[in-house]
Amino acid sequence: MAGVSSDELVTHSGSCHCGSVKYTVLAPSSLEVWRCNCSICTKKQNHHFIVPRSRFTLSPDSEKHLTTYTFNTGLAKHTFCKTCGVQSFYTPRSNPDGVGIAPHCIDSDTVTNIVYRDADGRTGNSLLRILTSGVVLKSDGFIIICCNRKSGFIVILKKKKKKYS
Repeated sequence: MAGVSSDELVTHSGSCHCGSVKYTVLAPSSLEVWRCNCSICTKKQNHHFIVPRSRFTLSPDSEKHLTTYTFNTGLAKHTFCKTCGVQSFYTPRSNPDGVGIAPHCIDSDTVTNIVYRDADGRTGNSLLRILTSGVVLKSDGFIIICCNRKSGFIVILKKKKKKYS
């Protein structure tokens, strides 16, 4: 949640369908939600916003009700309730230090607005990673520089030069 001061953050409460998995997340009331087109997000219609793990708190009794599905690289952790099958949050492949939150699983009346953005997860395009402001990542032969999300999702890609020995 780049460029967002702590006084703009609110505590959202969320859960799965049966209520066995509960959590709170500190995020803005106006959310930027990503619609990813990778294979699993397409099948699940996994629309999500990402927060740093430090802003996510799983309720103490919830852990025993969770199970996790992984595939391909195993980086993404698709966590869901063992009882009702709802994935209310997960660990994204594009940001394994963050938590992807399903806005439709927020139970509290704290969301004031949702802006949807499209992410190209199908081709593995690192361009649309959800990152914090000013972060520089090195990935897939590129250097990725992300700018302030309030002015739009701006990314600069620079192809790394190969070093020959």
